[in-house]
Amino acid sequence: MHLRNDKTGYGVLAMSAHWLMLLLLVAVFATMELNDIFPKGSAERAAMKTWHFMLGLSVLALVLLRLLFRLTDSAPVVTPAPARWQERAGKSMHLLLYVFMILMPLLGWLILSAKGKPIPFFGLSLPALIGKNKETAHWIKDIHETGATVGYVLIGLHAAAALLHHYVIRDDTLRRMLPRR
Repeated sequence: MHLRNDKTGYGVLAMSAHWLMLLLLVAVFATMELNDIFPKGSAERAAMKTWHFMLGLSVLALVLLRLLFRLTDSAPVVTPAPARWQERAGKSMHLLLYVFMILMPLLGWLILSAKGKPIPFFGLSLPALIGKNKETAHWIKDIHETGATVGYVLIGLHAAAALLHHYVIRDDTLRRMLPRR
């Protein structure tokens, strides 16, 4: 197995970053959803929020690393070659996913900044991006929450497309991202 991508599949770096991103996104969404099972003001609810913030910022760090991989390593070819519209749809989906993975953590950082709260990141306190403003925090939070719903759809479509390629179209789109035996 290669460290970098080759013509037949993704390398260990790209695959590891892809699947680690999935785990991070699951954890971010889980902390968001689990937050509501704890009473307001409880230590557990505060912990869920803190983990949500830190994991969300981890998504931002990892997506920047993934962009570096993407810019310095070419993607393996799909065999058989997809129709042009499928190739465009795939590139559009990847662009939307990257926008989502960058924008959502930044929105979360902006929310905390506008609320005047500390921005925790595994023992560090990151600087505020904007000044304290309750109204701004509220409308950014609305955008962030809508973005989370959009994220569910994007991730679901991405997974469905991979399964469609594997089981219906029967190309190697999914196999390229799986560890080779």
